[in-house]
Amino acid sequence: MLDPRLLRTYAAVCREGSISGAARALNISQPSVSVAIAQLEGNLACTLFERTRAGIVLTPAGAKLRRRAEMMETLVREAEAEVARASEGVRGPLTIAGTPGALVSLVPQVVERVERAGRFELNILERADHEALDLLRKGDIEIALGTTGIETAPADVEETSVLQDPFALIVGRAHDALGAEVTLAEAGRFGWVMPHAQGGFRRQIEALFLGGETPLPRDVIRSDSLLTTKAIVRRTAHVTILPHGVVAAELSIGVLRAVRLRGASFHRRIGMRTLKGRPLSDLAAEFFEGLHAVRAKHSQ
Repeated sequence: MLDPRLLRTYAAVCREGSISGAARALNISQPSVSVAIAQLEGNLACTLFERTRAGIVLTPAGAKLRRRAEMMETLVREAEAEVARASEGVRGPLTIAGTPGALVSLVPQVVERVERAGRFELNILERADHEALDLLRKGDIEIALGTTGIETAPADVEETSVLQDPFALIVGRAHDALGAEVTLAEAGRFGWVMPHAQGGFRRQIEALFLGGETPLPRDVIRSDSLLTTKAIVRRTAHVTILPHGVVAAELSIGVLRAVRLRGASFHRRIGMRTLKGRPLSDLAAEFFEGLHAVRAKHSQ
């Protein structure tokens, strides 16, 4: 069994990029750090990193262990915080991350359910799909929310789609004269607000234009901020594509309008990702159950 103290030392070496940096961070001597790393490598029968003038270079085995060491540190911090909150009658803390649209569509429904059991601490981070996945693997979050079903989930990740939401062309008052539906080609001639290229949502939009044999719009503002996107569309002649659920409030008061895309059926699937093999904390398990309840409600 690996000694957690050795893993903590190794995590510091990785974080600081050198033996000397880790010694300073941990307030111990350099020989002590070197002995700890040697003992760890001896226990595992492998080399974890190579020393260079620029610092350390992790071996493949070292990179794997680094992730586990960082997760261990996170688990220890979470355990300390959870015990402290429990003495105050507060569940958690739980940290989740997700894309703006997924957070807006899912989190309020789950919070409404979870808060019935009493006080809790929840931290919510807005991140692109790939960034949330990185945080999940590092152990910084327990649940990631985002676009699902676009491609096969990584082998180390459990992915579940929770709901589908139809997309529509979203326009502001500058397009009051526009009819109830337009073709994709007609919409492509407008100024657009689109997310950046690396996200799942952007890939869905590109697939829509590709399937409709229509060139992507050229007059484009790139924005991964949901609030900024809606504000630009509301105040200018730029348009965007968003799921109905994300703009429900603006649609209900008439400051934005949904226009059908003729001949184009476009749905977003959003859901949750967790790391395989990592037990969920009590509050994360409650949140996870809440997401399944949302899924069951929308599948009826």
